[in-house]
Amino acid sequence: MLMPASPPLQLKPSFSFPYRSITPFPTLGRISIQKKYFLHCCSNCDLKDEREQNGNIEYSKRRQLLVFLISSGLFPTLPSSGKTKVKNPYDEKRLLEQNKRVQRENNAPDDFPSFVREGFEVKVVASNNYIKSGSGLIYRDFEVGTGDFPKSGQQVTFHYIGYNESGRRIDSSYQQGSPAKIRMGTNALVPGFEEGIKDMKPGGKRRIIIPPELGPPVGPSTFFSSKQFEVFDVELLGVKDCTRRTIAFYSDVVCD
Repeated sequence: MLMPASPPLQLKPSFSFPYRSITPFPTLGRISIQKKYFLHCCSNCDLKDEREQNGNIEYSKRRQLLVFLISSGLFPTLPSSGKTKVKNPYDEKRLLEQNKRVQRENNAPDDFPSFVREGFEVKVVASNNYIKSGSGLIYRDFEVGTGDFPKSGQQVTFHYIGYNESGRRIDSSYQQGSPAKIRMGTNALVPGFEEGIKDMKPGGKRRIIIPPELGPPVGPSTFFSSKQFEVFDVELLGVKDCTRRTIAFYSDVVCD
């Protein structure tokens, strides 16, 4: 007896499980869309990286070309104006007026020289009454005096007043109450000071402008803290001869 053919099996799109119904392959569509989006993003990233690489290559080529042109002299470089400073007459006039104003406040004497300082450069502005020697010393005689010039080994007696560049008084033998006495040629004086009085005569009055190279040493152990011009008004009172005397084991120099 032939059995009737059973109808063909038909797969249903879903299966039945307790508590939950699951559709087979629910994320295939999402995976396909995400894959396409990922491929699109990757292609964009590749294009961006390629553009950046091309840009870097182009910048490197331009830089190499610029270096070649400068080194070969085909592309002239512009002159540097930051390292050179052009002196402005207006600035010099302003500094001169400022120095004069400070000197008036310090009660500087008449015909006192002015100093225009710009950094380490100093310009001395003085009247035609001043004379500049070959060593750089500047002086002016108010009174010449009479007699002979002091010689090495002789003792000079003098009064003095010291000023700085601003006309402020820094030292004075008049205020100390007694003149100074120094033997010439014993390195007891500032080089510029000794040069300034070696050709003075007793009774003479002179103003000496000492440049830094002929001035006193500077430093924490000295009175002067910086290299500046020093101005001295000197009055030479007298010159005496000196002799050395020895008594037993004692020896000294006597000036009469």
